[in-house]
Amino acid sequence: MGQTKFQKMIFTLLMCFFMVLGMTIYNMILNEGLSNQFFIHLLKEFWLGFMVALIIDLFIVGKLAKKIAFKLVKPTPETKPIKIILAISSCMVIGMVLFMSMYGAILAVGFNLTTLKIYPLCIARNFIMALPLNLLVVSPLVRFLFPKIPFEKIEKTVSNEDLSMNSDLVTETEF
Repeated sequence: MGQTKFQKMIFTLLMCFFMVLGMTIYNMILNEGLSNQFFIHLLKEFWLGFMVALIIDLFIVGKLAKKIAFKLVKPTPETKPIKIILAISSCMVIGMVLFMSMYGAILAVGFNLTTLKIYPLCIARNFIMALPLNLLVVSPLVRFLFPKIPFEKIEKTVSNEDLSMNSDLVTETEF
């Protein structure tokens, strides 16, 4: 979703935010259960996971997932958008689960042989949650919220600020 680079970035941020939030809650409940420190641990663990996931999404998985999805579903004027959405979402989930399960395993036990032993279990546990979370909750939620964002106002404000900052730089460098 999104027409401009800015809109596509916002869509990616929203998808990543809600997926990492949901998966962090899921994994914390599996590993620690619910405790009186749950929300404190969530706040601590979420942000690092979000940053790692966003970097992996932007630079590795997002690009690969689209290439693979477009080989599976060839976009033509007759192709239903839902087929493309499902193909991209499924490929994204597979890629992100593979990377983020390794991140979670390393976070849990450090980087050692135990990490490699628990990695397949992490993949299985995460995949069975990530796919339905993405397809049934996060993607519909973000696709509902996304059109409500006033992009025209935001992009106009951002571009006006960029212009005024650039003109300040020009006048400063002229002297």
